[in-house]
Amino acid sequence: MENFYLFVLMCIFLIILPGPDTAIATKNTVAIGRIGGFKTVLGTCCALMIHTSAAVLGLSAIIVKSALLFSIFKFAGAVYLIYLGVRTLWSLRKKEEAATAEVITKTHPENASCFKQGFLTNILNPKVAVFFLTFLPQFVEPGSNTFIPFLMMGITYTVLTAVWFVLYVSLINQISAFMKKPKTQNIIEGITGAILIGFGIKLALEKAHN
Repeated sequence: MENFYLFVLMCIFLIILPGPDTAIATKNTVAIGRIGGFKTVLGTCCALMIHTSAAVLGLSAIIVKSALLFSIFKFAGAVYLIYLGVRTLWSLRKKEEAATAEVITKTHPENASCFKQGFLTNILNPKVAVFFLTFLPQFVEPGSNTFIPFLMMGITYTVLTAVWFVLYVSLINQISAFMKKPKTQNIIEGITGAILIGFGIKLALEKAHN
């Protein structure tokens, strides 16, 4: 494996760039609290480990090279992101009509779905598979065995992702007094919903990589 420290530096810059994972973590932390954010992060990291395993075993290469498989994953991920975005925007309207008791009653099932949302948002994004198959090989010596290097880099990327999002969720939770004001929360959830729909549309319009 070559330039490990450069790899770590590049990962940090890539991880902190806002994306669907950040949007989901923000939404669940603001709406539910720190535990919701942490469950979302756990789901994201579990999905990243599956992407790592797929890259190590060569499955990601098959997805990237197959226009059909890429398209299936692409549209599945796009539909799910759009669904989450519409659901988030729709929840704003329901909040205006719902009583306080009803909102509290719905908190638990939403909390329980945070892991699933984080997991599916990441695992259904074929661009993550493309990333692993195009980014990781740049740090491996040509002709060398890629199993151990890919595994190490995948685990490193996942750990860095977990550390960043734990800090991010903790920060959001620390300023929860402001973030959880009804007006602020509605604005954040509205923006997040629009962002998720935007990411979903962008993903759907991505050309398949041959």
